Amino acid sequence: MSERDSAWFRPVWFGSLIVISAAITTVFTCVTPFAAFAVVAAATVSRRDAVMLAVALWLTNQAVGFGLLHYPWTASTFAWGAALGVAAATAYSVNWYSANEAANAAWLGGVEMFAPAIVGQVLAINAVTLVGLFALRPLVAGAAALLGRRRRAHASPARLA
Repeated sequence: MSERDSAWFRPVWFGSLIVISAAITTVFTCVTPFAAFAVVAAATVSRRDAVMLAVALWLTNQAVGFGLLHYPWTASTFAWGAALGVAAATAYSVNWYSANEAANAAWLGGVEMFAPAIVGQVLAINAVTLVGLFALRPLVAGAAALLGRRRRAHASPARLA
């Protein structure tokens, strides 16, 4: 991908990930695969961009949760949301993310969410999302390259014959 094409990659990639995150949140409610997004971000963008993306994904998750899914407006829900935001913004590896979630569960209550069946479901959702996001990346790169070429074509001076 050329330097000009890569200028389009970041906004298209971020937008794609945010839309996918919103869609996943509506389908799986409380199981947004932040670990999969953290791995993809670590592999495709700078650390600074990964943190910005994590915050954007968390805000999207919260907006969809409270706005569309009608999460309850309780102290516990807000505390979990804040803990999830901290975990998402600081998650540089799947292992650290899992350890942080376990610590949050112990602190906020709700260790029952680590029952083997639930952990297996979360692992499966993260694995499928991770594979899907890595498969999507070349498509987004191609779209960014196409946008870059179309933009240059429209910006080029007219030829006089």
